[in-house]
Amino acid sequence: MRSFAIVGHLARTEGDFILEDLPGSGGRMDLLCRCIQAALFLSHTLRRDTDCYLVFLGEPAPPKTICIRGSEVHSLNPDERSTAALLRKALALPVGTIYRSSTPGIYIRATGFSDLLLERGFALSDEGGEDIRKIQNLPASFLLSDHLNLTKEEQMYIPPSTHKISVSPRSLHADHVITLIHNELDRREAGWT
Repeated sequence: MRSFAIVGHLARTEGDFILEDLPGSGGRMDLLCRCIQAALFLSHTLRRDTDCYLVFLGEPAPPKTICIRGSEVHSLNPDERSTAALLRKALALPVGTIYRSSTPGIYIRATGFSDLLLERGFALSDEGGEDIRKIQNLPASFLLSDHLNLTKEEQMYIPPSTHKISVSPRSLHADHVITLIHNELDRREAGWT
């Protein structure tokens, strides 16, 4: 089972954003939608072995976490607008600290970054991390940030033993990093390396 967690520092935490303005009114919701697509889509099908966690830290009611389970999700299409509509529906629900189902395979709760890190271990995507191709036992869970770096406070929640990985000598978008991680895992599972 693979999982990706993406921190959306400005992503709106209510369902009041405009689908025609995901970067502005959604607090860069477009980035999170592209990460979902990279994490869950294959050509003509979904990665049923992958979960995607989105941590929303924007206004007006942070934090919130949405979990999209590849094994359960329905009605997910490979375009930003329809993906954002599913997120908007989830963000409109009143929630507590336990996951609540929004639509099949999409769950939301009012917890954030530190809670997610306490529940599961993630390798951290970091430009200064170890080259992914040199890591013999590659983990299956990965933490990424949106277009902003993790804050010092957020970094304090990351256990010192967390493996830091890098997929490129260059700075890449989070959705591209997800695609390259999947590629490396797929190649290893197919025995290509």
